[in-house]
Amino acid sequence: MAVTASMVKELREKTGAGMMDCKKALTETNGDMEKAVDFLREKGIASAAKKADRVAAEGLALVKSEGNKAVIVEVNSETDFVAKNENFQKLVGDLASHLISNTPASVEEALEQPFADGQSVQEYINASIAKIGEKISLRRFEVVEKEDGDAFGEYLHMGGRIGVLSVVGGSTDAELAKDVAMHVAAINPTYVSRDEVSQEEVEREREVLTQQALNEGKPANIVEKMVEGRLSKYFEQVCLLDQPFVKDGDQKVGKYVQNKGASVKSFIRYEVGEGMEKREDNFAEEVMSQVKK
Repeated sequence: MAVTASMVKELREKTGAGMMDCKKALTETNGDMEKAVDFLREKGIASAAKKADRVAAEGLALVKSEGNKAVIVEVNSETDFVAKNENFQKLVGDLASHLISNTPASVEEALEQPFADGQSVQEYINASIAKIGEKISLRRFEVVEKEDGDAFGEYLHMGGRIGVLSVVGGSTDAELAKDVAMHVAAINPTYVSRDEVSQEEVEREREVLTQQALNEGKPANIVEKMVEGRLSKYFEQVCLLDQPFVKDGDQKVGKYVQNKGASVKSFIRYEVGEGMEKREDNFAEEVMSQVKK
């Protein structure tokens, strides 16, 4: 049976699924509208599409390693309640394993990759949306590789509210690497070292600090020394190696790691929902709106 544009439009209105998904469903079911709706529901596409405009800014970050490869991933849900759901946690773990094994270059590439039972990663997520009942999205990930003589640091705070993956070089001490990751979770530095801060950023900060000192009425001949001192404080704020170590405030992180015969190569820190606009729920109003229906 020929699939017409009006049939696709009708199915799209019934399910909220995309045009190409609707056309495929009608083709697969020989134009039977009811079977096409069931087809989309079975694939998790109908319920996933209906939830596509919802805000999903909760969820979990996860860090996982296998040999010399590790991944940090953030998967979002609509509510913190679902983030504690066993099925959701399994989904996050399954996605992390897939990302380590297949090393996609982007989220878009990851979603198109074959997953299991003939499903793509996106179809697997859609099926989970249908099962769990909330919008779920793979927001971001990064796969990291290390040398044999290095160590991964894996740390999750508040059960995955914050996740950190660090790489320590010159040592296979996973506890040391985890200590670094824990510090990063707590203090949230931007860079590993001063070398990573661009000259433009340093100069901009120097200009701001100079103007601050002049506005305070400080004599011009001592402003330069003041600015350099305050610039060191700035580096303490943004550079991991310059920061007092959270487990031993008498030592800087750089010195602590150096004393262990190691160095910090990199870190990645994910905080769930950072930079996203979060939904403000009024649960009393929500309950009343359901009662009045």
